[in-house]
Amino acid sequence: MKAIQARWQAWWTSRHPRSDSHLMGQRNIYIVPSRPGLAFCATLLVLLLASINDQLSLGFMLTFLLTGAGLASMHSTHGNLRGLSLDLKPPAAVFKGEDVQLELRLHNTGAARFGIGVHVLGQPLSEVAWTDVPALGHALLQVRYPANQRGQHALPVLQIITRFPLGLFRAWSIWRPASQVWVYPQPEQPAPPFPAQTAEAGEDSNTRPALARSAQQGQDFEGVRAYRRGDSMRQVLWKKAALSLEQGGNLWVRETQAPVARTLWLDRRECAGIADEAQLSRLCAWVLAAEQLQVPYGLRLGAQEIAPELDGMHRQVCLELLSRAP
Repeated sequence: MKAIQARWQAWWTSRHPRSDSHLMGQRNIYIVPSRPGLAFCATLLVLLLASINDQLSLGFMLTFLLTGAGLASMHSTHGNLRGLSLDLKPPAAVFKGEDVQLELRLHNTGAARFGIGVHVLGQPLSEVAWTDVPALGHALLQVRYPANQRGQHALPVLQIITRFPLGLFRAWSIWRPASQVWVYPQPEQPAPPFPAQTAEAGEDSNTRPALARSAQQGQDFEGVRAYRRGDSMRQVLWKKAALSLEQGGNLWVRETQAPVARTLWLDRRECAGIADEAQLSRLCAWVLAAEQLQVPYGLRLGAQEIAPELDGMHRQVCLELLSRAP
C-alpha cells in the first residue's frame, strides 16, 4: 500500500512541479460533468430510450441536437482554460491570525475568457475568487487564506476552475506555487511596557533606568538642532527647513529625549512565567513598538542574539527569528 501511495505521489508531483508561473494546456487540464451535467446526460438517455420505444423521429432529432449542444459545451469549457497562463507576485509576510493575500496575474493570448475562478485546494467553493480575462489582455486576481501557524511556509496548492458556458461540465487545473511566505507571531495587544534594562560592562548603571523610562514614554520634544547624518526623516521640521533652505541655511530636526537607546535589549527571559507562544507574542509587540518609536533595539532569544540596530531589514530579521523559535 505504501509503495502504491509513493508511486502515486511521485507521479502527481512530476505532473505538477512547483513554479511561480502556470501555463494550462492538454497536459494539466481535467474535465468532468458537473451535477447539472449528469442530470442532463440522464435526460438524454431517457429521451433516447423513449424515441427508440415509440419510433419517434422528432425524438431522435431532439436527442441528437441536445447531445451535440452538450459536446460543444464540453469543448468550450475545456477551451476556456486552455492557453491561459498565470504568474504570482511573491506574498508579503503576515502576522499569525491574519490572511495571506496572493496577487495573481492572468495572461490571455486568445479570445476572451469568462468565469475563471481560483481558490486554495480544499477550501469550499464559496471561497473562490472569480474574474474574466479580456481577449489578448490581462487580469488581476486576489486570493486569501488564513495564516494559522507561524514560521516560513510553502504556499498552498491552488486550483483554477471554470464551468463556462452552460455549467454542464467542470474543468480545472492544479497549480503548486514555488514561493514561500513568512508568518510572524501574533503581537500582544495592547503592547506591554518595555522590560527594565540592566547595566552592562562599560556603562553607567544609573543611566539604565532613565533609558527604560525613555523607551517606554516615547520620544518627548525638547528642542531643535541642526540636521546630522543618520537622523530620521520623521524628525525633520519641514516648515522651518523650507524657510532655512531658501536663505541658504541647514535642515532643522526635532530634538527628543531618546538617549543612547542602542542599549535597549528585548530578552525572552523577561517574559518568563507565561506560555511559550505568549512570550513570542510579547517580544513581537516589543519589536513593533521599538520600530514605531524609532528606538534602536537588540533581541535575545536563548543562545541567539541580534545586536541593536534600527532599520527595516533589522525588523525583518528579528521577526523571522521569532517565527522560527521553538
